[in-house]
Amino acid sequence: MDERLRELIAIGASVSAHCQPCLSHHLEKARELGISDEEILAAIETGQMVSRGAMNAMGTFSASLVKPAAAACRCGSSPSSSPSSCCA
Repeated sequence: MDERLRELIAIGASVSAHCQPCLSHHLEKARELGISDEEILAAIETGQMVSRGAMNAMGTFSASLVKPAAAACRCGSSPSSSPSSCCA
């Protein structure tokens, strides 16, 4: 793997990790290596896609952790907003 590819991967990873100082560092390094704006934007877009995918997966996973608890209390098919309900 050459240095140019390493920096493009690092740019995508920085975006995905939401690390602004990392992104600034790797953008500077990419420019020193002569990497084009088009290539940099492609790496940024890839990092954004990874981040969105991870957030969607986490949303699904975290919701699945809550749903079994509501089902286990056997208060009906849908959780109640009543304070006396075990599913409130």
